[in-house]
Amino acid sequence: MKRIVTFFLPALFLLAVAASAQPSASLPSGDDVVAKMLQFDALRQSQLPGYTAIRHYVAGNNSRRAEMVVRVECASDGAKQFTVLSEGGSSAIRKHIFQKLLNEETEASRRGTRNSTRLTPENYEFKLVAKETIAAGPTYVFEVSPKTPNKYLIAGKIWVNADDYSIDRIEGQPARSPSFWVRSVHFVHTYQKVGQFWFASSTDTKSQIRVFGESELTITSSDYKLKSSSGPAELDHEARLFQ
Repeated sequence: MKRIVTFFLPALFLLAVAASAQPSASLPSGDDVVAKMLQFDALRQSQLPGYTAIRHYVAGNNSRRAEMVVRVECASDGAKQFTVLSEGGSSAIRKHIFQKLLNEETEASRRGTRNSTRLTPENYEFKLVAKETIAAGPTYVFEVSPKTPNKYLIAGKIWVNADDYSIDRIEGQPARSPSFWVRSVHFVHTYQKVGQFWFASSTDTKSQIRVFGESELTITSSDYKLKSSSGPAELDHEARLFQ
């Protein structure tokens, strides 16, 4: 084992020296990036009609598992309604986790609540910490801290696309536990672009749930249809609009 360590140390040292010699890419003003993010988001929101989609929820641990398929309908003002199409597995998970998530998102989508939950300077502190290239392309990475312990706000990081200033990825935890049944949550949301709009590519969550212990939740979305005056326009990609 000592030979292996000794062999690699010089190489690691040279890599460190080479890396330190690389000029660090200068970052723009974080305030400017956030301002552009809000500007572009407002433009996209003004052009987006309502939509419908199908979501598939799967949650469980070593002892319990449940699934639920729902239809989501989002109006042009962002208000959402959910209809359960099918469900199975643990009734406790479906009642205390899935239904709670649907109720919380319905409430958060209402006009009176939505403005207090968006990623804006009124609700968050933004700190630009890096520029990073991910699957969606170059991004600006921000640490975000909620200004109030609102259960709909998050604490973590966001990745803002360097080209069109949309949000490509969010990772973190709720500012406050969303439920008595959930003690801790860590989630990762990723998004992909469809036309001029950004839609979710995946949602993966790990939680500590009372009674159930460590559990995982996955949400996938499909069959998106944009509403329009001439009828719904079907999207071929699995997606969920980030709002």
